[in-house]
Order: sequence, then structure tokens, then C-alpha cells
Amino acid sequence: MPDDRQNWPCNQCGADLRYEPGATDLVCDHCGARQPIPEAPGARIRALNEIDLALGLSDDVPPAQMEEVRITPCPSCGAQVEFQGAAHARECPFCATPVAIGTGEERRIKPQAVLPFVLNEVQARQAMTNWLGSLWFAPNGLQEYARKGRAMNGLYVPYWTFDAATRSHYAGARGDHYYETRTVMRNGKRETEQVRRTRWSPRSGWVARRFDDVLILASKSLPRGYTDNLAPWDLSALQPFRGDFLAGFTAEGYTVPLADGHATGREVMEGIIRQDIRADIGGDEQRIDRVETDWKEETFKHILLPIWMAAYKYNGKSYRFVVNGQTGKVQGERPWSAWKIAFAVLAALIVGGIVLAVTQSR
Repeated sequence: MPDDRQNWPCNQCGADLRYEPGATDLVCDHCGARQPIPEAPGARIRALNEIDLALGLSDDVPPAQMEEVRITPCPSCGAQVEFQGAAHARECPFCATPVAIGTGEERRIKPQAVLPFVLNEVQARQAMTNWLGSLWFAPNGLQEYARKGRAMNGLYVPYWTFDAATRSHYAGARGDHYYETRTVMRNGKRETEQVRRTRWSPRSGWVARRFDDVLILASKSLPRGYTDNLAPWDLSALQPFRGDFLAGFTAEGYTVPLADGHATGREVMEGIIRQDIRADIGGDEQRIDRVETDWKEETFKHILLPIWMAAYKYNGKSYRFVVNGQTGKVQGERPWSAWKIAFAVLAALIVGGIVLAVTQSR
């Protein structure tokens, strides 16, 4: 069987095939031939099985879950650029810096599953253009500039997913609001007012939650805020990892080690546990003094999620946009039009002046 990460040749003309978003075929742009992506029986079940976290953290992952990959860090932005097939040089998808392959290979945890692209480049560009058009105070020419800009890059971004069964004991307090009436003197007059007080009572108890597929970005090349805001992802559409889905696209190697990803995942889960505790305590306010969590059945997966990315220079400054390749949700940096902001401020001052003049004339 060919290497999962090499280029796939067309059976008709020998040209490289590419995966067509939203389909289950590989397409040849040279002769138009289409080849279905085969799926081995039981592959989906095997691919979506979790790996014991303890094995991953102790570098004892089963050999079948490991692979040798050719990865070279970008000298400009540090992204881990993967090389496929016979390629020895390419552009970094994040900053367009030329990258030449280094010597040797690196042993890494293999992606178990991939979420194939649903949107093609035309659809992703339209989603981005619509998003730019909805921005307040954006320069008038930006939308048209982006529409005519350079091609977007289709990129598979690495993620860790974490599962855990938790049971947490907590101690804290419940605050219930009540009101007291008191008399005060204002301008020589006696008035009554309601003052809110809080009655606190101790609380303790247990909460339990089973976490499934907590997503943690395994890349440092994109701001986490960008990728977090691309959620939600429909992970029920995950497919067993095959190089076919990567044909014509770029895959980034993970730069966040499993241990670091797990630490971030724990923080996310602990935040949700505290929400559960507050709901269990009830009342108008809650105070959490202590939480002790028992973590069991911790597992993980390494998966790839699809993102379309574009970078544009506008008035000498670079702006980067990312589009969820499954849903079309957009995030990114945006320029501001100084003229539009100044006009809005001026208009607000004029309106405020008119209102003030009318009020004073009465």
C-alpha cells in the first residue's frame, strides 16, 4: 500500500490528483478523471478509537499509531511544514517564506482521523468576502481587494482531542439575596430605600461529568483565539486518516506537545466542572473554596481539521483571515477606516449638539 502521505497519481494520465471538497473522490485537473477514495472495512471504528493518555504521556504509544514524517520548521514563522512525496522545497502556508527540506525524518504520533473539506476555495472566498462586507468601519476597497487577491490556501490544522470521566467533590457557599428597608435623609427629607444583602450558607457536594472530544489546537502558527472562534465543528463527520484527503492541500505538523495540549485540555474541563458546581450550589451567588477531582478513563486522539487561509496586504499592512472549511465561519484581523471613524464621530457630535440645543431652547 502506498505511503499515506505521498502524492496520488491519476490512473489515466499520471498527473497528481487532488481531493475535491464535499465529495469522496480524487479529481485530476489535467484530464478530468475521477477516482473514488476507498475505505477499508472497519477503518472508521479503528481510526476513531481513543489512545490511552498514560501511554501518550509516557512516550509508549503503540507503533501502529506512530509514523515517520519529513517536517522542517519555517525559518520565518516557525510553522512545522510537512513535505510529501518527492517534494524538496515549498512555500510556508502561513507566511509564504520558501522552505527547503532538512535532513532526516521525525517520529510522531500519526493523525487518526481527518475532517475533510466541505467548502471549496470559491465558497470559502465568498464566505470571507461576505464577512468583510459586514464589518463596520472597514475601508471601502477592502472587500473588492480581497475578492481579487491571491489564492487561498487549504490547510489541515492539527488538533488534540481529550476524553475523561470525572467526579469532583467541592466545598463552598451559597449566597441568597434579600432586601432590607432603611430610612435615609436626602435634601432635608426622610426617605426609605431598599438595600440588597446576601445571606451565605455553607455548601458541599459532588458533581460528575464525562468529557468527550475536548478540542485543543496543536499548532502555534495561528492565534488560538482565531481557531477557537471557528467552532463548532461537526466531529461526527470525521473520517479515518488517509492521504487521499490531503491531496492538493497542506497538512501542518503539530507544534504543541501532547503533554502541553493535555494541560490546556484540563484547564478547559476544570472550567466546565466549576460551572457544574455553581449550578449544583444554586442561589443568587456562589463561592467555590475547594475542588478535588478524580480523573479516570483519560484518552486522546490526534486529528486534522480543515481551514482555508488568506493573507492580504492593504495599505502596506498584512491582514490574515481563516475560514472554517466545513461550515464557512470566518475569523481574522481587520483594518479600520480612519475616515469612516472620523465621519461617525463627527456625525455623533453634530447630532449631540442638535439635541442639546433643542433641549436648552425649551
